[in-house]
Order: sequence, then structure tokens, then C-alpha cells
Amino acid sequence: MLSIKLRRVGKKGQSTFRIIVIEAKSKINGEFIEDLGWVNPHSDRFEIDKERATHWLKNGARPTETAANYLKKMKVELKGRK
Repeated sequence: MLSIKLRRVGKKGQSTFRIIVIEAKSKINGEFIEDLGWVNPHSDRFEIDKERATHWLKNGARPTETAANYLKKMKVELKGRK
């Protein structure tokens, strides 16, 4: 099963996150399938490729709660999620 997760990158105290598609049981710092965008929680800025995110959601990828919140902000339809 595929999952859409946030992967931490950046220096200590200046963390940013990449939104990635990864096998659900893989380690978060392991090999991932696709990079969908980025999140900077310090400045509340983020960018996500809506087209690719929709593609992966239609093919069965499930986002984590935090990733789902950012996808909702980008107005990506999350079928089957509350």
C-alpha cells in the first residue's frame, strides 16, 4: 500500500518538509517513489503538485493526517477521507 507522508529535511532548528509518495511500511528516510512538493512550517508556505497528488490518491495512496491537511488546503479532493 502506498502512503503520502512528510519527510523532514533541513538544518537543525530550520526544518522543512518534503511531501512524498512512499511504500507505507518503508522507513521515511528510505527510497521514495515521487516527490510531490514542500512545506515550510516556519513561514506557513507550501507548494504541492495538485495533478500528481490527485493521480496518486486515485491509485490508492493514503495520506497521513498532516499530509491530508495540506492537501485540503490546496483543495485536492480526498475521496474516502473524513
